Amino acid sequence: MTFRPLRLLSHPHAQTLVGNLLSLARAPRSETHLVALPDGDRLAMEVSTPPGWPDDGPTVALLHGLCGSHRSTYMVRLAAKLVARGVRAVRVNLRGNGSGAGLARRPYHAGCSDDLRAALEALRAGWPRSPVALVGFSLGGNIALKLAGELGPAGPALITQVVGVCPAIDLEACWRRLLGQPLYERHFVRLLLAEMRRRHAASGEPAPALPALISLFDFDDQYTAPRVGHDGALAYYRAASARSVLGAIAVPCRVLLAEDDPIIDPACFDRAPFPAGAEVLRSPRGGHLGFVGALPSWRYMDEVVLGWTTSLTPAPPRRT
Repeated sequence: MTFRPLRLLSHPHAQTLVGNLLSLARAPRSETHLVALPDGDRLAMEVSTPPGWPDDGPTVALLHGLCGSHRSTYMVRLAAKLVARGVRAVRVNLRGNGSGAGLARRPYHAGCSDDLRAALEALRAGWPRSPVALVGFSLGGNIALKLAGELGPAGPALITQVVGVCPAIDLEACWRRLLGQPLYERHFVRLLLAEMRRRHAASGEPAPALPALISLFDFDDQYTAPRVGHDGALAYYRAASARSVLGAIAVPCRVLLAEDDPIIDPACFDRAPFPAGAEVLRSPRGGHLGFVGALPSWRYMDEVVLGWTTSLTPAPPRRT
């Protein structure tokens, strides 16, 4: 199955904007589960369980991208579709986001695989018989792949597979790509500044006085990097990128990306050291988390992810 963009939506920016903003899906009912982190912060997961779901039934854990949450349109759509297929959907919020707002003093970041591991271990402790597939989007895709690589041979004890959708596996390359996309950069910086101010207001700690027109690199250089233990943005980008650990992934690994993604540089995947047997599906079009297609593939991204995670027939991959 080949992705064909909806007529008049072939441009990558149209795909990105429409794909991320337009959605009629309603979030499935969920229960909020809090996960304690070693540093005293907590994160929240929204767990949606289908009626009659057995405790050994399948689970798909979804992880959002930068400045997203369990309320992001793609998270809501996929959760609703999974529950309709009898699969438990868990929308994991990075610390401080979504239903975990106000529960974290430290910021989440691109390399916070330890936080994701804590969430998955909480799922394993609560439902030890349920196999868990992990799906990450954009920044969340990097975190998911990074964790799978860091787990190495221990991966199958925690997850059955890892899926990255438009994953930011090389953060330095993504930053450089955003230099040519000022509207996207300003959008992310505005959201990051708002997140920072809310986090500091909730904790009572004064927020640093960063300029409203700060660049993404300078925000990471002056705020994110020092707060998560790195000496500057470049050191942070290199340490947090999943690319360096991809070869150690020991569970089935699948990736979907678009060659025209305005945020993720597809060249990152040309020589990416994925493990043997990894499936990498490269679509010529689709934008960033867009993939709004002509019928019958209206939501191509959703169909591919559902195929990979619910044992339906997946689209044939094109290997890098």
